[in-house]
Amino acid sequence: MHELKAMMAGSVWEVYVKVGDKVEEGQDVVILESMKMEIPIASDVSGTVKEVRVSKDDFVNEDDVLVVLE
Repeated sequence: MHELKAMMAGSVWEVYVKVGDKVEEGQDVVILESMKMEIPIASDVSGTVKEVRVSKDDFVNEDDVLVVLE
């Protein structure tokens, strides 16, 4: 199991994956908005989405888990 975490606090702008999706290393899974900038969160491993812990417009803090891969 691998957790993809927020690199900084911000709002969830877009969620590109859902449970069961296959994800490749380097693929964007979530876009955060912080300080009027869009920050893509890319997977650093390939795998299958087991959990999506955020939704559009959620606020997240640094190190919050966004997506869990297996």
